[in-house]
Amino acid sequence: MRHDKFFRRARGFTLIELLVVLVILGLLAGLVGPQVIKYLGGANTKAAKLQIEDFSTALDAFRLDMGRYPSSNEGLQALVVQPAGASRWNGPYLRKNIIPKDPWGNDYQYRAPGQHSAFDLYSLGADNAEGGDGENQDVVSWQ
Repeated sequence: MRHDKFFRRARGFTLIELLVVLVILGLLAGLVGPQVIKYLGGANTKAAKLQIEDFSTALDAFRLDMGRYPSSNEGLQALVVQPAGASRWNGPYLRKNIIPKDPWGNDYQYRAPGQHSAFDLYSLGADNAEGGDGENQDVVSWQ
């Protein structure tokens, strides 16, 4: 008889125990979730900065060969496809022979001559519009 009572009592959890566990999980999700999302947003911005640095290196290699940066009309495509009349072009200057998009899936903006340096290269952020805060802020080559 004692053996039966022990097994009946130890079989499952009470409703109160389950509710306590759900409350604890909810609190953890409420505290940790925003931090994870904030971290992921920052990771996209850091990835865009690294891609802009890679582009800048490729643009400098293009300038060493050609004596100039690609024009705004030639754009970043000049790093993977030889522009017309570019006899000293020694590319492609990017490893995968493609122009990658920014971490949010948008094209990088390129302007040469630039308003801030010899060339301006930037991403408009998650909202693909100028300005913004947080993940929507522009990531630029001149800062």
